[in-house]
Amino acid sequence: MDNGEKKASSKIIKKDILKIRLSLEEIKDPIDGVKHFKPNITLFGGEPMLYPNWIKVVEIVKSAGLRCNIITNGVLIGRWAQEIVDIGLDEIIFSLDGPEEIHDKIRRVPGTFNKSIEGSHILNDIKHKKNTTKPLININSTLSEISYKYTDEIISIAEGINTDGLTFHHLLFLHKDTTRDFINFFKERFGQIPSNWLGFVVEKLPDIDISYLTEKIHQIHKNKYKTNVTFYPNLSDNEIKQWYSQFSFKATSYKNKCLSLWMTAYIFPDGSVRPYHTMNYSPGNIKHEKFTAIWNNSKYREYRNYIKKNKYFPICSKGCTELFRY
Repeated sequence: MDNGEKKASSKIIKKDILKIRLSLEEIKDPIDGVKHFKPNITLFGGEPMLYPNWIKVVEIVKSAGLRCNIITNGVLIGRWAQEIVDIGLDEIIFSLDGPEEIHDKIRRVPGTFNKSIEGSHILNDIKHKKNTTKPLININSTLSEISYKYTDEIISIAEGINTDGLTFHHLLFLHKDTTRDFINFFKERFGQIPSNWLGFVVEKLPDIDISYLTEKIHQIHKNKYKTNVTFYPNLSDNEIKQWYSQFSFKATSYKNKCLSLWMTAYIFPDGSVRPYHTMNYSPGNIKHEKFTAIWNNSKYREYRNYIKKNKYFPICSKGCTELFRY
């Protein structure tokens, strides 16, 4: 999980759902159904490498001729490094919250930093021996209150493990009133309670020095690095100030229009299909009907029509970076 959303991941995905497992046949069926469209397939979680047959899932995706990525916390990369390279996984994306002490503090599990870094070195050694560039290694790093002053150290770490890219994600957070009003509206309009958004609610604005952060971003843009360093969303100085100094936000450099409903869908372990992975609204379940049928069913079309007319929900601009992706 990426884009600042990892901070709330334990809150937005219920543990009982994460304990459910789809069979390989249930996973293969929707992939076969969409393979002629040539989509990218991304495995995420929770931690996808905990699924016993995750290598088989990658085999299914690659056999369908599709690009396969995985979003991971990084701690199991070393355990699976040989299989990862042999199977031809296209890209690994893992989160880095800062240097060792900061990363482990945020993760609340000592040793996670070293496991991720050691695993990346093992993976790079195997890639070198096989003379392959796959998988690409990309890092996501959220600019949180604890980590935002460690950007230089994070870049140095990323370069040290030969990452292809490093993306700093602006922190996602929502006001409780905005979230409550949205949940009440959504329940009345669409008949479901999108409680997952509560995972992004904070009591106060983040304690981030906006002037420091803005100047640091300028410095990073001017420098040249071995890895490709970017910021997401790629906000202007005024937008950064608005982002961190108030709860409301409306971009001036983006269209403020959600296209995710036409570009992306998420399938959860219980089979539910969701337009956003940060919302527990589901137009259907692959255990009961084909994914392609769900993608075009009346509930999905009604949902898209609402967004087409209204462009986005009030919680989207600070709670879901997919608003800025397409």
